[in-house]
Amino acid sequence: MSQNNLASLRRACVGVKVGSITIGGGAPVVVQSMTNTDTANDIATAEQVSQLARAGSELVRITVNSSEAAKAVPVIRQRLDDMGCHVPLIGDFHFNGHKLLTAHPECAQALAKFRINPGNVGKGKKRDEQFATLIETACKYDKPIRIGVNWGSLDQEMLARIMDENAKSSDPQDASYVMREALITSALESAAKAEEIGLPRDHIVLSCKVSGVQDLIMVYRELASRCDYALHLGLTEAGMGSKGIVASTAALAVLLQEGIGDTIRISLTPEPGGSRAREVVVAQEILQTMGLRAFVPLVAACPGCGRTTSTYFQELAESIQAYVRDEMVVWREQYEGVENMSLAVMGCVVNGPGESKHANVGISLPGSGESPVAPVYVDGEKTVTLKGDNIAGEFRQIVENYVREKYPRKAG
Repeated sequence: MSQNNLASLRRACVGVKVGSITIGGGAPVVVQSMTNTDTANDIATAEQVSQLARAGSELVRITVNSSEAAKAVPVIRQRLDDMGCHVPLIGDFHFNGHKLLTAHPECAQALAKFRINPGNVGKGKKRDEQFATLIETACKYDKPIRIGVNWGSLDQEMLARIMDENAKSSDPQDASYVMREALITSALESAAKAEEIGLPRDHIVLSCKVSGVQDLIMVYRELASRCDYALHLGLTEAGMGSKGIVASTAALAVLLQEGIGDTIRISLTPEPGGSRAREVVVAQEILQTMGLRAFVPLVAACPGCGRTTSTYFQELAESIQAYVRDEMVVWREQYEGVENMSLAVMGCVVNGPGESKHANVGISLPGSGESPVAPVYVDGEKTVTLKGDNIAGEFRQIVENYVREKYPRKAG
């Protein structure tokens, strides 16, 4: 299916403006991420937000869980603006958001969006009062809200009510169905209540997050069929490394293919010492490999076999992939359409020349026992054969020249 056809399948929903970014309403699927710094440390948080934004995160969420964190938010916003980083900030509130936003109006003003969880806003009468305070604050400062329901923190009163209704039904469903229905009901009833209080429909984003792939798919299919709010997708705890990447891809790819989802986050557990920006890269790669968006030139590379006992092609593919991602920080500011460029780094003559011809710029390295030459193809035509010890540097220069010659410079 082509990119245009896939985009045409997108579910119709209300668009929500978050700073300069639009979620839903036919806009491209938005990538977002979340910091893991102590928000009260404004220097560390601003640095991590900037890192995530440079990696391509279009929205960044920060924890606001204390007065110190709330006081730091406008400082963080100013630090980012001084750095030339204007990515919208989302405040993540749990338990005490109503108090923090009331006590620190400058925090509310500095944020582009609030995220609240109806499962921990409060209990009984306090829940309604505290929920209303959050919504009224959003209305006062004209801020959108994500109502984010999570199966690890469901409203227990609502869950008990739905369990009771299910038990009395002539055709009671299993426990997993009850849990999914509770998630959806919590989101929809909270959104309806927010609208009653005065928050416009185009200021509401919904999410119903779980950790299981099949549960997530079933929840969002049902949620999408019952509302036209913009939807945020993501497994609530995807996990670490390949498990988290595979689980997130398996769940989100199915929903995105069906036109469900307007913004995504990949909730990866960072490996010790690993970059928080990894979750941004994975989100971009899901969208780009599906043909929904383009962020950075993709590098095709063969997996290797007995013909490629040298690791040189692997090292070159890795270095080229890192090179184009680093260069995109500059290229996206200077050139139109460079994110659509395709590259190929192939390891032998079986598929190497053919794959290289299909890419905008491709190189076919010699396999074991083959002549030590590497033909380079540009837009399907062989242009040069590289030899010697500086093949990597010469190939990078060819790519750099292609960008300068083929993509128009942006105005201004």
